Amino acid sequence: MTVIELTERMHAFVASKGWYEPDSPHPQTPRNLAASLAIESAEVLELFQWSDSCEPGALAEELADVMLYLLQLADLSGIDLTRAVLDKLRVNAGRAWDERQTENDD
Repeated sequence: MTVIELTERMHAFVASKGWYEPDSPHPQTPRNLAASLAIESAEVLELFQWSDSCEPGALAEELADVMLYLLQLADLSGIDLTRAVLDKLRVNAGRAWDERQTENDD
């Protein structure tokens, strides 16, 4: 399944819950989606709070929540997430990470 197909399925789910309606108790604004994305990301971290491992099913559920909010935030903000990822990979390929180097090194 493609990112576009996942995004379409996510929108269909959100619409089926009425969350795109103007009077929704869960307004799907970029700010609210960004907050929800951060909260769900923290729930991923919480799974590892006291251990270096966690139950794979729980991790899969939290990662899916993160991805759904990410897809929705990107799409509602007019971001082509596939293009953004490819662009970022290209930028990162040209970067060097030297762990011995500090910000104050010239």
